[in-house]
Amino acid sequence: MEKIIRDYKDVSVVIKKMRSRGKKIVLTSGSFDLLHIGHAQYLQKAKECGNVLVVGVDDDEKVRKRKGPNRPVVQEEERYKMLTFLTSVDYVVPKRVKDPSMHLIQTVRPDVLIISETTNHRLERIERMKEFCGEIKILPPQATTSTSAKVRKIFTQGAQDFAEKLSEKVNELLREMTT
Repeated sequence: MEKIIRDYKDVSVVIKKMRSRGKKIVLTSGSFDLLHIGHAQYLQKAKECGNVLVVGVDDDEKVRKRKGPNRPVVQEEERYKMLTFLTSVDYVVPKRVKDPSMHLIQTVRPDVLIISETTNHRLERIERMKEFCGEIKILPPQATTSTSAKVRKIFTQGAQDFAEKLSEKVNELLREMTT
């Protein structure tokens, strides 16, 4: 069974089949860049809300638009595939920047929509989401750090290491020039 569903028409077919079997459908989405324990725990909590977990994953262009030009760190195909190895995830659906707003929510019409407390959804947007969902659950972060914080640390540490090495080389050159 293919866990990555790229065409929204195929998503509709799969969801219809699952519903005919009496399955409760749960939907969540995100970037899932630099997959970490918080992501795994979040997805496990989401799965506990139903039988079938569908995860929408932002494509690279959408991540860049939301998080900046240096993101994602991990390219979309690898992010999609990594998620398929988590036992809590039943299906992964790419969310493209060109897709209309709430297209995946309207396609899946989940019994439960899981949104992260850290995503700043306006109240009007949440009310609009309710039109397509049985219920909306807001989950708190499942880790003490975020991917963005990890990326900042990597860049900061790299810059700090570079500055130290550069300082050493400059000091060496200065010593050579003065002796």
